[in-house]
Formats: sequence, structure tokens, C-alpha cells
Amino acid sequence: MTTVVVVRKGGQVAIAADTLVTFGDTRLSQRFEENEKLFKVDAMGGPSYIGMAGTVAHFPVLRKALNALPKDQLRLGSRDEVFDTFTRLHPLLKETFFLQTKEDDNDPYESSQFSVLIANASGIYGLYSYREVFEFKEFWGIGSGRSFALGAMHATYARAKTAREVAEAGLAASCEFDRNSAAPINIFTIKLKGSV
Repeated sequence: MTTVVVVRKGGQVAIAADTLVTFGDTRLSQRFEENEKLFKVDAMGGPSYIGMAGTVAHFPVLRKALNALPKDQLRLGSRDEVFDTFTRLHPLLKETFFLQTKEDDNDPYESSQFSVLIANASGIYGLYSYREVFEFKEFWGIGSGRSFALGAMHATYARAKTAREVAEAGLAASCEFDRNSAAPINIFTIKLKGSV
């Protein structure tokens, strides 16, 4: 698993992730492989940074699938745009990348099997397996270290000056206490639209 966080504060958004990959009890650290859990896509409206939690197989698949969409269909600037983009993406994930869509016999919809956080100049968003989309006002986290990250970000949000500070606090806590998260961390910041 992993820890990925997004933060919105002080006219800035930040997205951060640890760099550890685990296979059961085996840990693959940054020392042995360049483990990038965040990637950039050039969507309509400007760049977006995307981070994921889940199986390692999702990372190259989602990166390639998003980049395969025509740019006019890659829209991530609002809750509805994120939903529409990932709804268009779902058939591509099934047909081209052989996504298994079933999680449980009682699934209400086909699952996309991943949790995603998105940061861009319009805000911070979360997307879950049935394409449920959330637009967060302050911060959020996904992955095995999310509880530690959420606690640390909650404790520091009011006194921190920037989104980056809050994200760093969240990742520091998850890397300290979650056995499936480890430093170094990757972090990207973007200025929010309309901020001075």
C-alpha cells in the first residue's frame, strides 16, 4: 500500500506521496527502484497531478489510459468533470487494459478497483472505485497510512501557512507509523485559480 495526501490552503494545493512499494512482506524502497506514485497529466484547463493507492499494476495502466484520451475529453477541473472523465475512461480500462471490474457479488456498479487523489488549480479531488467523486475543502488522504496522515494534517492545518507544510506533516506521520509507507516523499504544489 502507500500514503497519498492532498491539501488546499493559502492559495495553494499540494499533493504528496511516499515512495515505498510492498509485495506482501517484501519492501521495495527508493534505493532499489524509482517508485513514483504521482504523475502529471496535461488536461483541459491546465496540468493535474494524480496519485493512487492500490495494486502497483494500476499506476502504469492509469497513466497510459489517461494519456490515451483525447485532450478535449481529459477534463479534471470540477467534481462533475472528474466523474465524466473517469466514466469515459472505464470502458478503455476494461477493453484495452483488461481491468477486472468485480469486487463483490453485491456490487452496485462495475468497479474501477482504485482510489485516486487529484490536485490542480481548481482544487483537490478524490475518486473511489465506483467512480464516486469528492471535492475536498481542506485535505484528505488515501492508502494504508491515511489514518496517521489525516491525524497529523488535522493537528497542523490551522497553524500551517501553506498546503505544502500540511502535506509534509501528513506524510511524515504516515512514514513514521505505517509499515507500508516510507520516505523519501514526492510533493508537488500548484497555485489555486483566483488566488493572489
